[in-house]
Order: sequence, then structure tokens, then C-alpha cells
Amino acid sequence: MSYCILQIALDTPLDSVFDYRWPCASGEEPQVGQLALVNFGRREAVGVIVAIKQDSDVPADKLKDALAVRGQLAPLSGKWLALARFAAGYYHRPLGEVAMPGLPKNLRLSTTVALDRALKKLAKLPDAHDATPADMPVLNPEQQQAADAIGGAAGFSPLLLYGVTGSGKTEVYLQACAQVLARDQHAQILVLVPEINLTPQLEANIRARFPGVMLATLHSSLSEGERMLHWLAAHQGRARIVLGTRLAILASLPHLQLIVIDEEHDPSYKQQEGLRYSARDLAVWRAHQLGIPIVLGSATPSLESWHHAQTGRYRKLELRERAVRDAVLPRVYLIDMERDKPKEGLTPTLVRALRQRLERGEQSLLFLNRRGYAPVLCCESCGWISNCTRCTANMVLHRPERRLRCHHCSLELRIPHACPTCGNIDLQPLGRGTQRIEEGLQALFPEARILRIDADSTRHKGSAQAAFDTVHRGEVDILIGTQMVAKGHDFKKLTLVGVLNPDTALFSQDYRASERLFAQLMQVAGRAGRAGLASEVLIQSRYCTHPLYGAVMRHDYDRFAGDLLAERHQAALPPYMYQALLRAEAPELATAIAFLEGARDAVAADAVTVNDPIPMTMTRVHNVERAQLLVESNSRPALQAFLTAWVDALRAMKSRVRWSLEVDPLDI
Repeated sequence: MSYCILQIALDTPLDSVFDYRWPCASGEEPQVGQLALVNFGRREAVGVIVAIKQDSDVPADKLKDALAVRGQLAPLSGKWLALARFAAGYYHRPLGEVAMPGLPKNLRLSTTVALDRALKKLAKLPDAHDATPADMPVLNPEQQQAADAIGGAAGFSPLLLYGVTGSGKTEVYLQACAQVLARDQHAQILVLVPEINLTPQLEANIRARFPGVMLATLHSSLSEGERMLHWLAAHQGRARIVLGTRLAILASLPHLQLIVIDEEHDPSYKQQEGLRYSARDLAVWRAHQLGIPIVLGSATPSLESWHHAQTGRYRKLELRERAVRDAVLPRVYLIDMERDKPKEGLTPTLVRALRQRLERGEQSLLFLNRRGYAPVLCCESCGWISNCTRCTANMVLHRPERRLRCHHCSLELRIPHACPTCGNIDLQPLGRGTQRIEEGLQALFPEARILRIDADSTRHKGSAQAAFDTVHRGEVDILIGTQMVAKGHDFKKLTLVGVLNPDTALFSQDYRASERLFAQLMQVAGRAGRAGLASEVLIQSRYCTHPLYGAVMRHDYDRFAGDLLAERHQAALPPYMYQALLRAEAPELATAIAFLEGARDAVAADAVTVNDPIPMTMTRVHNVERAQLLVESNSRPALQAFLTAWVDALRAMKSRVRWSLEVDPLDI
């Protein structure tokens, strides 16, 4: 019997593929891209075949036989494997660690029961390829021009859709999608959103517009069975539109013709653990690989995308007016908290504005990006504060649950009856979170219908969507929320937005903090006045003369972005500099620093700056000490060449330190 050698990528930290033997009987030859079950160590594992050879460098007596090849599943395409290889190379991770987590968990099981069941279920579904759109509203001239530019784009065309909040970017996406689907009966479209809670509203819009088209959704809230079914629908080409969060960028889409990235500036597109990839950047590479258009939409584009548009790498499409007739952008006012003294976190001016909306039957939104009751519990007698014993962080007071909770390691403790240091029983909450603001509003407006939406109130599956549906039905007078409510939602009766405590971001050591704060303020301000009602935004601040707030008042992203880019250029920061960050974790900080000092000198650095190691801002998390080392270069190829050699040297270093490398870091 003749044998061939299957080279298989497995989900392991080892940077190699593994050779297995397979009997190549006539008519039963395996194919590159198929999944295979193999013995790996003491366990069975599923991997993807990345090459088929006639011989192996592994001695014949050490070669193992592959256990099975999943013939019932069509192979992953060569272009999908190329995407995985690019991501593995660019982010310096093993190929198997990129390729396999991108597949549904049920597809990686040692048995095929779940796969066979999903294939049978999918086969019974009616074929849905009728791309005739329903209820196509008339676009304004700016929208029509943008939709035609997207729908008619040929080849690789990166398009930055810059539109103010409420300008109808979603409608532009939908009508451009209609053009692409009508032109090719097999065409598939990938639409990415930054957060799970934004998918239901967009999903409903897509289903209403394309009732005859199969839509697949891919995000982490799906059950494993649902994710398997939707992934297979995309892989077989039956799902014409795929809607998902960042993990969907690795979906298998054999007929992909258009990619849409909504809210492209959002940091949620960057994975912060494991394979630290940027879904937005991978999407641009995938569009380039396939020679298709990609749309990056935002009211506050990332500075990287804005810079590309300014230099001509991206084509900029603009929507300067709101889509609803007579709807205008809300007027933004600053409330000086030095003069207008707040009580329970709310200034008299903001309280009056809330009361006016209640009297008129309109809705209000209070935005505070800090959940919990108070950021810290303290003793005014001795100065004790509720520090986490496992992290360099304070434990947040959650008063309704009577708990102190660390938002980094999830440690929970009961609220102490007295100060652990001096015995004082008069412990005070310091600062305000959404729970405390909710309590204050209930005392001020006992007749109002008040709803809080944050990570604490929406822990259960479906609870976030149920809460947003309540707001959309007009059953809420005052909504209090964190960044969950700041983007993507279309609240028809909302005419007032109050922003509480935004000043902390002005003094952050993170050079991206001002960019993120501006985006947050513009996004949350954009929730008001979308249905044509006169609206306003009130921002409480102690630094009303700060230029950032002036730009927000003028809705002037263009000038703000230009000033920030000038600062970045002068300081040699992205997008004018390319960066990578090496993190080290150890039981002792000195151990992590020592590892990074060794790493700093491990490889000669030409055209690359290797900075000294320093502790991370959040030095200790869950009793693990953390440090970091930043590498920079004004040449991306030079940085990548250095990282390739550096990673090999790091893997050869004998150390028990846990380390990770992040390319293009967002948090330093």
C-alpha cells in the first residue's frame, strides 16, 4: 500500500507543522485544507492539512498514522490558508494557533457527531439566494453617491465612509450590498461590528431588507451548535451575508465580494489575549488578497485610517448631513463644575434639563463609563481604602449586591462592617459609578422610569437586547449607561445626553486616550436628536477650556484629527511609527524585568529601537507581576524582520517567565 505524508497544523504553542502518514488509495486522496484527526501526545487532536508530500524528514519508525480525514466537509480554500499564514507570520504565532481557533469548537472535536448533525440540519433548510431587496428608501445625494461608489468599486478598493452620527451609514451599507448581491448570484458579503450588543439591531435591518437571503451570524454569544451551523452555511456559500464580531474575519467565505467594517475605529476589533490580532487590519489584508472592496465606516475614524485617507491610500466618502429630514446634530454645552457645583454627581443645570425632558415625555441618557456603585470604599479616619489583595487596583463597591469586586481578577469580598485597620464603622464610598447615579436619580425623580445598562445589569444572555428593546419602545424616561449605550443604537425619543466625569481621560499616560475620549463623546452625543427632535448634550467638566471639548462642541473631527496627527508626527508615534510590545509575567517583578533585560540584548537591532523594560501600569493582576518592553521602528519591514529573529531567540531563552508579543499594540 502506498502512503503519503500529511503536514498538519495543530493548535499548539510549538511553531511547526507535524507530519503524519496516510494511505493514499486511488480515489481517496486527501486534500489540502481538509481537517484530520490525529494522535498528539496523549490526546487526540484535530488539525488542518496544510501540505501533502511523498516523504518526510521524520524517521519512518517515529511517524504516526493519521486517524481520520474529515471527508464530509469541503476543504478550506487555499486563500483561507493564506490568510491564516499571513496572520501567523505578521503576529508571530504558530500557524495552528491561528487556524484552529478560527473554526467552531464542535468542528475540532474528536468525533463527527456534531458535524454530521449540523450538515443534515443545514441540508434541510430551504435554499435562500433571492437577493431582491425590500423597502428600499430613497437616499439623499451624499448617501446615493457613497452607495454607488461602494457598489460599483472594482478590485481592491479601501473606502473610508466618514459620516456624522445619524447620517445613515447603515442604509448606505445595505444599498451597496444590494448592488453587489444583484451583480453576482453567488456573492458573499462580510459585515463586522465591534460588539455583540450591536448585532441584533443590524441583523434585524438586514433580514428586513433581504428576506430571501440566508444570513449567518458569528459571535461569542452563540451556542456551539449555533456557531457550527452558521459557520457551515458561510463555508458552503449558502449564507450570502455574514454578520459578526472580530472572530468572523477568520470565517471561511469562498465567494467573498465585499467587506464592511462598521465603527472601524473601535478598539474592540483588537483581540487582547492569545492571538492579539486586529480584525480591521486583517480585513484590509483579506480584501487586498481577494481583490475586493472594503468599507471602513465611522463618525470618528481611527487616526491610522484618517491618515491613509489623507495620503490617498484610502478613498474617503463623506456624509456631512443627518439622514432624517430636519434632523440636525445636537447642540453641545459645557457645564463648569467649579461654578455649577454638583450634588450627588449631578449639577443643577443637568437636573433642570432632565426635569424638562420628563415633562415633555422625551428620553434622556446619562453616560458614565464607570460601573459599580463607587470606585473605592475608604475610611476617613486612617486613610484605608479597599485595595485588591491580588491586583494593583482598587476593589469597586457594588452596593446592591453588598460586595467589593475587583474588575480585573473578579475577586469578591463582603463589605466590611468596620475599617480593617482602625475599626471605624463609618466607611464612605469615594467617587461615583452607574449604580450610585441610578440611586440618586431615583431619589430626585421618584416618578421617572429609570433603567441602567452596563456589564453588571446585562450579565445574562439576551438581557442586553431586552433592555435596549425596552428603551426603543419608549418605556424608559432616563437611561444610565456605560460605553455599551454609546454607539450604534437609534433611540427615536432621546433628546438629552448628559456626560458625567469625562475628565480623567485628559490626564491618562496613554497617548491614545484623547482620541478615544473624543470618539466616545461624539458617539454618545450622536444618540440624541436622531428623529428630528431638537436635542442637546451637556458635558460636566472642571476643564471646560480644554481644546478637546471645544472640538466636540463644534463637531469638528477634521481639525481635531489634524492636530492629533501633527502631535503624533512630532512625537514619532503611530501611524508614523510601527511598534511591538513584549510583555512578561512572573511571580516576582524582578524576575520579569530580568527576562526583558535579557531579551533586550538577545538580537542586534538595526533600524529598530529597543526601549528599556518597565513595569506595566497595572503591575500586578491575580498575584502575577507584569512588565513590558517596547520595540519601535519607522519601517514596518525592518520591524518585522527584527521580530522574526527576536522571537526565535526568545523561544531559545531558558526561563519560566510567561511572555507574549503584541504587534501594533493599542494599550501601552
